[in-house]
Amino acid sequence: MTSRSPFTARRILPRRVLAAAGLLTGLAALTGCTAAPVPEPSDSREPTASAYPLTIDNCGTELTIEKAPERVLTIKSTSTEMMLALGLEDRLIGHAFPDGPIPDELGGEDVPVISDKVPGQEAVLTLEPDFIFAGWESNFSADGAGDRDSLAELGVNTYVSPAACQSAEKPAELRFEDVFDQIAEVGSIFGADEEATALIAEQRTALGELTAAAGTTALWYSSGSDTPFVGAGAGAPQMIMDAIGIENIAAGVNESWTSFNWEAVVDANPDVIILVESDWGTAEKKIGVLRSNPATAKLDAVVNERFITVPFAATEAGVRNVEAAQIIAEQLEALGL
Repeated sequence: MTSRSPFTARRILPRRVLAAAGLLTGLAALTGCTAAPVPEPSDSREPTASAYPLTIDNCGTELTIEKAPERVLTIKSTSTEMMLALGLEDRLIGHAFPDGPIPDELGGEDVPVISDKVPGQEAVLTLEPDFIFAGWESNFSADGAGDRDSLAELGVNTYVSPAACQSAEKPAELRFEDVFDQIAEVGSIFGADEEATALIAEQRTALGELTAAAGTTALWYSSGSDTPFVGAGAGAPQMIMDAIGIENIAAGVNESWTSFNWEAVVDANPDVIILVESDWGTAEKKIGVLRSNPATAKLDAVVNERFITVPFAATEAGVRNVEAAQIIAEQLEALGL
């Protein structure tokens, strides 16, 4: 990428924020909703020196940020999309472990993919990042991008999406307020507070305009054939279903995701089946599993093809969760539900 002043990106940020808002606005139009306009940006967009140093306790690891990071590596789609939605593309030196294509509206075409999976520490350090933003805490390990303490000793700050924390901080039951808090925190880290505020306001409006589908039951099916891996009652899938009034048949399991069983699915006979679409697990593959299993083949949702698809990257805590709710609401309407 072309070397730029660390604040060059700040002067072009509003365009990306408006693009992210446009993604929500377009989806809202499909569901009969009108999203509120994003406030016009002010002329002065550079972070002030008074914002730093910034100390954050992230997943039990304390990090001190002396200035807005300039050379950022992201791991997992949620972290990459968060950066792009806040207009921080010019801070990105690369991204890794993508879960699917980045929406065109967010940009990112010029940001290189350095690895289809978690990159090794040697590959990471070759890029000379000053900050690594990961979607999963497990991305930081001796076998992965490096453990957080070792990277800190080398002058590389690390950050994990708080909703994905395992050692500490993970909310007992994810709410959109937790997602908005993360957007605000990332905005603070990069001196993009105004962009974060505008994005949160836009998402609150879109969220409030969703139409509830009261009385509709659903299975959130992520993967697995012998044993289904599903969205349970404490993570992003449950949060998204709550936003549109869908009853999750696995809501009683206090996990974000869980191994379930087909017998419970058959007993619940959900009205719809939400299929998580990813590069490694297509909706067609999951439909094939449902149709080949004699028990699930008789489910009303399978017989009547009441399937809903949602991108995997939009189903983990991040800037696309409201979009996921809108996508599901639009497909429910198409199904007459």
